[in-house]
Amino acid sequence: MDKPQASRIASIDFGLARLGVALSDPSKIIASPLMTITAEKRSEQTAAKVIRELTLHQECNKYVLEEIIIGLPLLLSGKAGLLADEVKHFIELLKKLTSIPIKTWDERLTTVQAERSMREDNMSRRRRSKAVDTVSAVIILQSYLDFLSIRRL
Repeated sequence: MDKPQASRIASIDFGLARLGVALSDPSKIIASPLMTITAEKRSEQTAAKVIRELTLHQECNKYVLEEIIIGLPLLLSGKAGLLADEVKHFIELLKKLTSIPIKTWDERLTTVQAERSMREDNMSRRRRSKAVDTVSAVIILQSYLDFLSIRRL
């Protein structure tokens, strides 16, 4: 069965232990949390797992994924640090597994913003630790979607 022509954008908040994933609505205005993926021991295995999870997830299956946005953790100075190098390596692995365009997006302070938002909602520390990755992915994607909507004006 062919997928409908409507498309969505996914985002990934990369982490060495967990990766948060968010998905846009079909009109590409609102970002929503999708899932958290536990990282594997090897980056190649994690990349394969991410692609597998994205293609098998029922929400992604209904739509064409137009692009994947991955948060690039730059230092406050704007320079790339060690984790940014890990993200770039991970992107190269993903590109070998999919033809979906992959872009990076500045994610400075998204985890801090996600933690603060969840604390303000009086979320327990345990629940925050489980949700921070997907909330960060939502913040990354929403920032990107807002950028796209401003650019369209």
